[in-house]
Amino acid sequence: MSASLAAMAAFPAYSETAGLDPYFKELADPNEQGWARAEADIRRAWSRSGSPSMDLLLKRGETALDEGDTDAAIEHFTALTDHAPDFAEGWNGRATAYFMAGLYGPAARDIAHVLKLEPRHWAALAGLGAMLEEMDDAPRALEAYQASFALNPHQQDVKDAIARLQKTHQGTAL
Repeated sequence: MSASLAAMAAFPAYSETAGLDPYFKELADPNEQGWARAEADIRRAWSRSGSPSMDLLLKRGETALDEGDTDAAIEHFTALTDHAPDFAEGWNGRATAYFMAGLYGPAARDIAHVLKLEPRHWAALAGLGAMLEEMDDAPRALEAYQASFALNPHQQDVKDAIARLQKTHQGTAL
């Protein structure tokens, strides 16, 4: 992991997800039969802020994203991050909305914040990989994808991205 990615992941996990270690262990095992349940349990824990009003802002932001309304999504997620700054999923949602709006600087800043709160957030790492790949930074994109895949080896799109970047990076054998 590069120094910049390592710095993003060097902070302790958000306290509400610290108890998820057994689920992360199951998820990281490519041969684990219960990986889908572990992934769902982690995602469920990530989606709970501890406040019904903050959970509503998360849901509204996600709905706006689903509808392609990035401006509304950014507004909802900004309200969420303002009121619940220790809730990683708010930052992740806003990073996604910024990315979809083509605002890579703010998206990268929010991904860094997600990883400070929850260094095991494989979706944020995959999003970082996608953003870096789109910015033609293949080496760092590959690194982000590989970090995501190490946490959750059940992501076919990330597996495909790693293979694509490795093939491009290595060239074609004669």
